[in-house]
Amino acid sequence: MRLSDLQNKDIINMIDGKKIGNIIDVRLDSNTGHVLGIILETKGFMNKFVRDGSETEIVWSQIKKIGEDVILVETS
Repeated sequence: MRLSDLQNKDIINMIDGKKIGNIIDVRLDSNTGHVLGIILETKGFMNKFVRDGSETEIVWSQIKKIGEDVILVETS
């Protein structure tokens, strides 16, 4: 799967069913190449994951399902 494939999917929080943003980047482990998380561009989504108010990182363990049209994540 390519980053461009992921960027076309809606990111949905399983807790409340809301769309939380769009993927703008991924964070990789430089030693292994494994994906550590996805970076979302957000609007008005404020919780403990917000770095500067416009980007949110979802760590890989929070991603529960990658479907054809959506990515389901679980954030508290």
